Amino acid sequence: MLTTIWLIITALIFGAVMEATDLLDTLAARILRFVRSTGSLIAATLATSFGVNVLASDQYIAIVLPGRMFRSEYERRALDPKNLSRTLEDSGTLTSVLIPWNTCGAFMAQTLGVSTLAYAPFAIFNLINPFIAALYGFLHISIAPLPATKDQPPDDEIVESRTKGK
Repeated sequence: MLTTIWLIITALIFGAVMEATDLLDTLAARILRFVRSTGSLIAATLATSFGVNVLASDQYIAIVLPGRMFRSEYERRALDPKNLSRTLEDSGTLTSVLIPWNTCGAFMAQTLGVSTLAYAPFAIFNLINPFIAALYGFLHISIAPLPATKDQPPDDEIVESRTKGK
């Protein structure tokens, strides 16, 4: 158990160094060059979260780093933060148990007494959900816009006020 804790601490230090040296902004800018739509933004978030899961070996980093990388882009596109949260959950959390060297995969393998690759084919939800999340993004299913603020009326009120003036 102590080795898992050390792995988590090391991964968090890695994330802090990446953020302090502005590597996150540089990486996000390169990834966002390929993003053209809401669906591609969600796919990029899913892929980045999974990639960080593989490289950093920690679920927490796979959620926090992409979240910080893409938060401003979700805001710029007027997407509710719950879209980003859900996307990070769909990839960062669910795929972590499928990676043998990830802290979650190592914990599950040790607890269950079964190798990660042995139970992975039976983790259907974990395998399929990132693809469903990407499909939802491209089809704009359950993609929430930013809620209207007190200063700004909801979109339907804006449309009504414009049509009344005609």
